[in-house]
Amino acid sequence: MAHATLTESAVDPADLCEFLLRMGDNALILGHRLSEWCGHAPALEEDIALANTSLDLIGQTQLWLGLAGEIEGRGRSADDLAYLRDARDFRNLLLTERPNGDYGKTLMRQFLFDAWHYLYLKGLRASSDRRIAEIAEKASKEAAYHIERSHDLVIRLGDGTAESHTRMQEAVDDLWAYTGEMFVNEASDATLAAADVAPEPQSLKAEWDALVAETLSEATLKKPADGYMHKGGKRGLHTEHLGYILAELQFLQRAYPGANW
Repeated sequence: MAHATLTESAVDPADLCEFLLRMGDNALILGHRLSEWCGHAPALEEDIALANTSLDLIGQTQLWLGLAGEIEGRGRSADDLAYLRDARDFRNLLLTERPNGDYGKTLMRQFLFDAWHYLYLKGLRASSDRRIAEIAEKASKEAAYHIERSHDLVIRLGDGTAESHTRMQEAVDDLWAYTGEMFVNEASDATLAAADVAPEPQSLKAEWDALVAETLSEATLKKPADGYMHKGGKRGLHTEHLGYILAELQFLQRAYPGANW
């Protein structure tokens, strides 16, 4: 399939922008959460690994939000979208803003996200939009490493000591309610799917379920019952956790508007 440029696409620019903000905001918020571990991880190797994952996600943020700014056409850069929007304008999954908790909870959050992210990027590599396909191609290489690492660690800790098993079970039980949001279709998703720009979120669920169930089984962890929390059909209705994240993330830009060095 020949890849079109965004300017050639028949898709409503508002729908494209919404999609790009979702992708960028997921990477930004989770990347920032992971950065909170810098200097605090339980081992030097893990400290470096989490920092590298955070940097990968922040790099992806710049690509997604940079493209969103172009499509929006209001002269806003990736930095503007990251640092100058209010919490109500963010479109990230609630899962990405959940507190780090102990290391087991951070790893479980990462695995549940990685499984979804890897599958979504795989679908986006075939996007009819050239620039989206190119970003997905680059990001999917990083996501493949992320899912391999988090998958292995979930198994090692789940099937490890009694304490590590208990903590990993508590982590999946606590976070499971936030996973269903990954597969909720909104009106714009059908439009994007019809134009072969992006797969519908719901279409990823069966493969995600299989991947997660296999991993949890190998980790000797019980898969929680389905049933999930969703934000009322519209992304952007966040918990107090996002406000805390943005207070840290946006402090310098808001305290010293337009500062540069």
